[in-house]
Amino acid sequence: MDISPQTFTVDAIDKDVRLDVFLTRITGQSRSQIQKQIKARGVTVNGKVECVVHRFLDVGDAVEVTASLDHLPSPILSSPTVETRSIASLQDLNILFEDNDVIILNKPAGVLVHPTEGSNGPTLMDALIAHDPKIASVGDDPVHRAGIVHRLDRMVSGVLVVAKTPEAFTSLKQQWKNRTVEKRYRALVNGQLDKTHDTIIFRIARSPQAGRMVARPSSQEGRDARTDYTVTQRYANATDVDILLHTGRPHQIRTHFHALGHPVVGDPLYTIRNQKRLAFDRLWLHAYRLAFDHPVTHERMTFDAPVPDALTALTNTLHKID
Repeated sequence: MDISPQTFTVDAIDKDVRLDVFLTRITGQSRSQIQKQIKARGVTVNGKVECVVHRFLDVGDAVEVTASLDHLPSPILSSPTVETRSIASLQDLNILFEDNDVIILNKPAGVLVHPTEGSNGPTLMDALIAHDPKIASVGDDPVHRAGIVHRLDRMVSGVLVVAKTPEAFTSLKQQWKNRTVEKRYRALVNGQLDKTHDTIIFRIARSPQAGRMVARPSSQEGRDARTDYTVTQRYANATDVDILLHTGRPHQIRTHFHALGHPVVGDPLYTIRNQKRLAFDRLWLHAYRLAFDHPVTHERMTFDAPVPDALTALTNTLHKID
């Protein structure tokens, strides 16, 4: 079967990621298949053939798979292990609930929620508008964030609510502002956390490095951010934590645990030089619960999404510490 070349643009979240890791995420293929493709001179970076699998990428790099792609099937969006910019319809996603006012999704990893600077290709927002064109006029910035009340990072999976009407958007936005929404996550972080329970209260500000945030003490500039965590399982070289997010700053969980010296496993952006860390092809971070008041009926609604098999497959291989 003849398949045309595929071109992808590297955004900030994939800065300094290896070429083979990047293409593994984007195409959904195994690392070994991608490495064979690169070594066969079937991949270019910025128009030049690249045969080095561990080439580190930069923001704006154009990566094109140019060789025959007969063995590369189309990405399966419903799989949480697949990193892709392509999204055909909401039928490809896991809809947890939908009525005239809201739609709740279990977002897979790899899907951009809405267009961002430097991103290309369809997003979850595009699919939502295709599903219900009325969403295109909902929100404070319908052009870039139609219906989007909150977001999850591209590499994060889990529960996401989208407003289908202006009234629903206003109600949900106010609930986020009042911090009455319950947002719970599971994360696997590198190393051993000292405390079993703790509250992280570093302020969060934009870093001079593109695409990154930075945690700062309360005495310095930045936006207030609070993250509660409880250790659920300790491993020899990592810690599984249950997280209650009180605020919703960009990259909050990732930035806070990086500030503690325990970055989230699989995070290519927030790393600590010379720190020994678990190797993993995606971010081990999942939004497993979202609870809010229905914008019309005011009924308290709670939605759960189990931790994806792709994440538990890693923890099942780790040595537990009682």
